[in-house]
Amino acid sequence: MVTQQVVKERGGLRTAFQVAIVLNALAVLAQGVTAGQLLSGAGTSAHGMGAGAVHVAGLLVAITGVLAWKPGRGAGWPALVGVAILLLGFAQSMTGGSGATAVHVPLALAIFGLSVWLAVWAFSPRMSRM
Repeated sequence: MVTQQVVKERGGLRTAFQVAIVLNALAVLAQGVTAGQLLSGAGTSAHGMGAGAVHVAGLLVAITGVLAWKPGRGAGWPALVGVAILLLGFAQSMTGGSGATAVHVPLALAIFGLSVWLAVWAFSPRMSRM
């Protein structure tokens, strides 16, 4: 039997996960905008600084995903996808300064796709049953 305390904890963890994944998706989207500015010749350091925000947001997604999974008794796959987003972000950062756009851009697209996928799932009715 699920107690009222467990229901409250799940709701709080769900909300924390939702906030983290929205922040992550927005940070990744902002990186896409600043990358476009770099490619158009409007040299900006915002893209390099934004990488830190993407890493922090990815870490928040991974942490809240694990908390929703283990103590919150939710699904485990969102935690794994959160960790994948975090690790892909680090791999992408390593290729950014070297001019390896053939690797950097596909990684960015993968991170953005995973982030949007998790954000859609996080606000779906299926998530509310977590």
